[in-house]
Amino acid sequence: MIVIIRASYMLLLSYSPCDVFTYFGVEEMHGLNIQDCREHKNTAESAYIAGWSNFVPKESGNYQDGDPRFVFINLSRCTSTVKTIGLMMHEMMHASLALHNYNIDLEEDIITWAEDETYEVYELIKKFKYLNSQE
Repeated sequence: MIVIIRASYMLLLSYSPCDVFTYFGVEEMHGLNIQDCREHKNTAESAYIAGWSNFVPKESGNYQDGDPRFVFINLSRCTSTVKTIGLMMHEMMHASLALHNYNIDLEEDIITWAEDETYEVYELIKKFKYLNSQE
């Protein structure tokens, strides 16, 4: 698992979606669980988790705005530039909505933040040479 601390979240990168559970030391979080993850045939075309944006798990299970968040990108799903950027933009939109308190009046700010973050994270992933292939 590669962990990169960003300004408003923790970026997690791995080829195995089950690593996110192991990293946080939990069997279950936010409605998903490690057992189902292990039983799923995780491939470049199908995965238990392609990407995930949510709160860093805590024992109480009670979350509030401002609690730490993570974005996970399953690198095995990053098989082309367009698929990588699409997956990242999807997860960054979730992160941006949370960052902007789901205030749809900030629509342009929400989308722009997600777009800018996607560009930056894409460059980080390229730097680590984790993409399986590029177009």
